[in-house]
Amino acid sequence: MTGLSISTAAGVFDALTAGPPDGRPVLLLHGFPQTGLAWRRQIEALAAEGHRVVAPDQRGYSPGVRPERAEDYRISLLVADVVAITEELGWSTFDLVGHDWGGAVAWWTASAHPGRVRTLTVVSTPHPGALAEALRTDDDQRARSRYMIDWRETPATEQRMLADDAALLRSLFAGKVPQAGADAYIRRLSRPGALTAALNWYRSGRPDGTIDVIEVPTLYVWSTGDTAFGPVPAKDTGRWVDGPYRFEILPDLSHWIPEEAPETLNRLLLEHLRAHGPRNHHAPPAVEHNGSD
Repeated sequence: MTGLSISTAAGVFDALTAGPPDGRPVLLLHGFPQTGLAWRRQIEALAAEGHRVVAPDQRGYSPGVRPERAEDYRISLLVADVVAITEELGWSTFDLVGHDWGGAVAWWTASAHPGRVRTLTVVSTPHPGALAEALRTDDDQRARSRYMIDWRETPATEQRMLADDAALLRSLFAGKVPQAGADAYIRRLSRPGALTAALNWYRSGRPDGTIDVIEVPTLYVWSTGDTAFGPVPAKDTGRWVDGPYRFEILPDLSHWIPEEAPETLNRLLLEHLRAHGPRNHHAPPAVEHNGSD
């Protein structure tokens, strides 16, 4: 696994990559409050199967793409980042995987660009249409999502999260993320402007567009111990997928599936990729560097 710099019109994204340059391309999108490092176990497993894997630090998390205005984190711009990154990598089609906020971006990207997304895998995050409906009708989901409103307060939210060696920020992981990973995320988000940029995803306003049903083969993985997303939008997500759909419920796991249960997720992800399309994809290699936190 090595570091990668990806230059786009929006700026330079930091990323982790592994696997043969001509392997079938897979893009992994992290959520809050993490970085591409959240996918380290998936990167290893996918690369071992011959895939070319890239896990970028998304807008705001990469220092080279950190606009100050909250409106510069609108969903349309986050989707545009995915397109720009994959174009720079020379990927005409790719498999897309997302967790948490990265899952939301993945849903929107698959809706807007079905011809480019070979398969979609989303972990934890329900389809935005299912979530929006649950927020209108389900008291349980409204209670779970209250934090999204609370975190729009600035700079009070940043001050609370970073106080006492980022105790509140660390508590979000509920002891389910390996200590080394949690420490790396905290170091990154403790840098000037980094946490505000990450929170701007919550402060950017309503989506600037509409999302449709998903036509590409889709795997959705949800856990019963997820505190952010409840059973109503999770079980309703299937109504928003017209393509081949697989819904996997993992009992008693937390929101942090990629790191809490990597072997289980890796198995499901690889099964999904094998079921839909060839393994190899010839693409030009990108320039790598030895990255560091």
